[in-house]
Amino acid sequence: MNIIAAVDNHWAIGYKNQLLVRIPNDQKMFREETTGKVVVLGRKTLETFPNGLPLKNRTNIILSTGQNYKVKDAIVVHSVEELLEELKQYPSEDVYIIGGESIYRQLLPYCDTAHITKIDYDYDADAHFPNLDEMPEWRITGDSEEQTYFDIEYTFLRYEKTK
Repeated sequence: MNIIAAVDNHWAIGYKNQLLVRIPNDQKMFREETTGKVVVLGRKTLETFPNGLPLKNRTNIILSTGQNYKVKDAIVVHSVEELLEELKQYPSEDVYIIGGESIYRQLLPYCDTAHITKIDYDYDADAHFPNLDEMPEWRITGDSEEQTYFDIEYTFLRYEKTK
């Protein structure tokens, strides 16, 4: 399973239920990685999308503890166990965990590849991704040239979990 996020120097991912920054090239990479695949996200992340609607051209699976929570054009599951059962029908390499913070923390143990956009900046933040650099089982297996969007420098990194 894959996990995908854009993080700052302190592995921050959000502030007040919003992304820290929108970088068009990062959004393009996200679209290219996830289109035609399965995305797993939480209710609060879904609510940050345009009109609170699931992402187009993807199978959207929402993990929410709300038993009556329903989303048009999405599958809603209510526990990690129920999610893992649902995911059995899809190839693991086609599944992308896309946030937010609690979803990342709950599902990181089930992932073997992380697509991280590392932004060279320190943002005010209240949501963080687990720091893979501090986890010995994760190592960087791919990286891009440093890129710039206005005055923001960033790099695309691929981490893989060692067996």
